[in-house]
Amino acid sequence: MKKFTIKIGAVSLLFLLLVLKLSCTDDQEETSVALMEQTEQEALFLAMQGFVGNWWNGSELYPDPCGWTPIQGVSCDFFDGFWYVTGINIGPVHDNSLRCTRNVEFSQYLFKLKHLRSLSFFNCFVSYHQSPISIPTQNWEKLAGSLESLEFRVNPGLIGQIPATFGSLTNLQSLVLLENGLSGELPMNLGNLLGLKRLILAGNRFSGRIPDCLGGLTQLLIFDSSRNSLSGTLPLTFGGLISLLKLDLSDNLLEGMLPEELGNLKNLTLLDLRSNKFSGGLTHSLQEMISLQELVLSNNPIGGDLMGIVWEKLQNVIVLDLSNMGLTGQIPETMAELKRLRFLGLNNNHLSGNLSPKFEGMPCLSTLYLNGNNLTGELKFSEWFYGKMERRFGAWNNPNLCYPFELISTGHVPYGLKPCQLELSISDTD
Repeated sequence: MKKFTIKIGAVSLLFLLLVLKLSCTDDQEETSVALMEQTEQEALFLAMQGFVGNWWNGSELYPDPCGWTPIQGVSCDFFDGFWYVTGINIGPVHDNSLRCTRNVEFSQYLFKLKHLRSLSFFNCFVSYHQSPISIPTQNWEKLAGSLESLEFRVNPGLIGQIPATFGSLTNLQSLVLLENGLSGELPMNLGNLLGLKRLILAGNRFSGRIPDCLGGLTQLLIFDSSRNSLSGTLPLTFGGLISLLKLDLSDNLLEGMLPEELGNLKNLTLLDLRSNKFSGGLTHSLQEMISLQELVLSNNPIGGDLMGIVWEKLQNVIVLDLSNMGLTGQIPETMAELKRLRFLGLNNNHLSGNLSPKFEGMPCLSTLYLNGNNLTGELKFSEWFYGKMERRFGAWNNPNLCYPFELISTGHVPYGLKPCQLELSISDTD
């Protein structure tokens, strides 16, 4: 019995040694495979120091800055048995994210990361007055074979123009320049980015015309250049953006007529052109944009009337804001056939005539603004309608519009309107 016990113990010991040996071998093999090439590691560390400061030398990441102790905001992938940097995200995205130093700079070593696919800066260049910085104009072509996403978000200290060399980034799918201090005209070279799916330039100081060549970005899904100072007319070439889902050019200085070519955008779900200088009336081609969910044209001197649009074709519209546009004529009864409509803004125009009671039957309508027009007659909506809408129904500042006298006793009366006067006969007067 004693020999048997010793024999089992020996076997167990041999098994334990074998497991430890295999474990050590696996660890050694994994360590040798996971190491980063010296040139790649130096490029990473020196590029990061330019953004976060010389205090950071990456020494705590030895021997592997990606696999064992990865840097927050840096992602890697295997190529030919070595780690290579594929993504860098700088800025206070997370509590432990690396933050930019006050004297931030773009190091030339950034462009030596030959497998870099994604580069993002959030709230990194923060001081417009003390230490502004521009985007480098050179070396972007070195990332042309790999870079797919380039983003600068909320960097008020990032000034200057968009480098024309961005046009060499032919693999780019997403270019986001959101809420920075950038200025100047949009470079024509952006038209070279034929694989671009997202182009966001909102919240900067861009000026000048929108290049016609952007209409050749047939794979573009989102184009947002709102809150700038862009001027001129909307390019007719935009009718070629057949894949576009969202187009936002609000809060600019764009002018001229809405091009009929917009009707080619059959997949568009959002068209926001508010707060520009468009004129010349509503183009009939708007009714061909059958996928539209949000149509916002407010605060433009467009003028004209609403009768030329076959509104019932826009059955997917949820938000329709046509306020402060100088519109005249009557409100079409066919607008009440938009069964998915939740918000309808027709306020601050010159609309006249009576309002159809069919608007009460719209199943999803929760906000209706008609205030600031010349509507007349009696509103023939029920007490239930006013109770549902409350202050989201606006009809004030229509001097000749009134509500039924009998609603006074219910407490559900439209704000800012007077009850209709009772017609008294001669006998009633006596």
